[in-house]
Amino acid sequence: MCYNFNMEKGEEIATLYIVGTPIGNLEDITYRAVRILKEVDYILCEDTRTTQTLLNRYNINSKTISYHCHSTENKEQEIINFLRAGKNIALVSDAGTPCISDPGVLLVSNVKKELGDSVKISPIPGPSALISALSASGISSAEFTFLGFLPHKKGREKIFKEIAESKKVIVFYESTHRILKALDSLNKYVPKHRIVIAREMTKQFEEFIEGHPIDIISYFEKDPVRTKGEFVVIVKP
Repeated sequence: MCYNFNMEKGEEIATLYIVGTPIGNLEDITYRAVRILKEVDYILCEDTRTTQTLLNRYNINSKTISYHCHSTENKEQEIINFLRAGKNIALVSDAGTPCISDPGVLLVSNVKKELGDSVKISPIPGPSALISALSASGISSAEFTFLGFLPHKKGREKIFKEIAESKKVIVFYESTHRILKALDSLNKYVPKHRIVIAREMTKQFEEFIEGHPIDIISYFEKDPVRTKGEFVVIVKP
């Protein structure tokens, strides 16, 4: 069973595990992550239905609790009270590593503020779309700026202007509904930059598309189905 020991107080303390889960292919999970998910008292999920598919695959029966960007303060306090009572909890996102462009970071921050050293926060490393995309892009990742998901409207164009002025590699996430708009903005502000798009990584239709913005726009326009999925966009000056 998973537990941690406070050497100063001589007692067991609860742990909040930050567990990385697959970004697509369910085989991309570590032995340790499976063990921890089986041993904890509760698993916090963005969408319990999505996570349940993974849990069923590995015969994990721990109780799930919904926790996402729309969760109330009462839900957060309930979770903190579980930890205060000595319950071990795992935090997962729908895909990838929690707290990276993810609402889980708010929970972790508030747990630290309210419980301090009376609870342990432990990362269980796993997949990350950001790192996976960079690793296969052929672009040096010694120094880069990660923007997460870009804003839908307010401030969006300002960010593209900042991308145009940056001398660093820029990485951001984009949705199927806005990928063409993002490419149009890149074509407007950085038409000569090298762009790598990672689409549907680890899934059946995984692909990497590379070229100037106009080249990638043309590729997508030839077959609208190509704009479906989840995207990581890498911009090299």
